[in-house]
Amino acid sequence: MTLYDKIIFGPIKSRRLGLSLGVNLLPIDAKICTFNCIYCECGFNTTMHESPIPTRQQVKETLKAKLKEMVFENQIPDVITFAGNGEPTLHPDFDGIIDDTIELRNDICPTAKVSVLSNSTRIHKSYVFKALNKVDNNILKFDSAIDRTMKLMNCPVGTHINVNWLIENLKKFEGKLIIQTMFLSGVYKGEPFDNTTDEEVEAWLRALKEIRPQKVMIYSLDREAPTESLQKISVEELNIIAEKARLSGFDVSVAG
Repeated sequence: MTLYDKIIFGPIKSRRLGLSLGVNLLPIDAKICTFNCIYCECGFNTTMHESPIPTRQQVKETLKAKLKEMVFENQIPDVITFAGNGEPTLHPDFDGIIDDTIELRNDICPTAKVSVLSNSTRIHKSYVFKALNKVDNNILKFDSAIDRTMKLMNCPVGTHINVNWLIENLKKFEGKLIIQTMFLSGVYKGEPFDNTTDEEVEAWLRALKEIRPQKVMIYSLDREAPTESLQKISVEELNIIAEKARLSGFDVSVAG
């Protein structure tokens, strides 16, 4: 499994976003998240860490230096992406960091987009909701519209998290969001699952019609996962699901 050992990492070529400069708002030696997804490239959550979370000022100064370096080298990022070692919205200064990032982007590389990859579990927090409404790409996870499958795939840490809760809070963005869904099958703790079945896809499409995202990103495994026996979904299968969503009026991108 891979942990990001810096505040600013990359740039990397993202399957979905282009040339992406990453921002990690969590400790460099631990995975801390409100989900414990069985497919996460950073592995399962860890409880112990020695490194502190970076301060708002550290993030701003480090990002400013990297953006200036990239502009000098004529390597302009397509996107500045908040991801890293867990859920970025856990940072207590998340909203201030987003404000700083937008300011730096506007000053140094105005063509770059600001993106946040979030698991949707903290969108009920008013300061998180407001900050996500400011970014260009508010990318929120929604892996299944069936509670059992969501809990098997995402293993939410908070007991308040269920599919209905997610849908109701995602609807509050009034379409200013991108839904990101991981499709896969496998077995976890003796429980088989497959979120590509007709039942799953139909429930997922009904949820999308309620949420009304501006775009949908679907993908499958691309990197090593902490759980064995997970099955990658083929690009052909993903395209079949994507076409069903397009027929329902959604703009869908596929990353195999």
